[in-house]
Amino acid sequence: MLGENYVYFFTVQGFFVGIIFGILKSFDASGLFIYTSLITIFFYLFSHIIIALYYKTLTGRVYSFPRDRHESDLDILVKEINKRERLIDSAIKITDAAIKMNSDDYGEKVA
Repeated sequence: MLGENYVYFFTVQGFFVGIIFGILKSFDASGLFIYTSLITIFFYLFSHIIIALYYKTLTGRVYSFPRDRHESDLDILVKEINKRERLIDSAIKITDAAIKMNSDDYGEKVA
C-alpha cells in the first residue's frame, strides 16, 4: 500500500475525531471549526512523520549483508587474538620464572 493512502486515511480519521471533539467541547461554530482544523492538521502531520519513519526503517533493512567479507575479517581478528594470547602466556611464564628465581635468591639471603 502506498504511503499516500495512509496519509489520506489518518487525515480523514483526524477530521472525524476533530468533529466529534469539537461537538463535545465547543459551544459555537468557530470553536467547532478551530477544534476540527487543529486536530485534522495534527493527524495529517503525525501521519507524515510515521510514514517517513516507516520508510526510513524499511529501506534500512533491504541491503544485503556481506557475509564473506565479515567472516574473513573475523578470521583475521581471531588469528591476532591467538597471537596476543601466546605472547601474554610467554610473558607470564617469564615473569613467573623471574619471581621464582628472585624468591630463591631472597630465601637464601635470609636463611
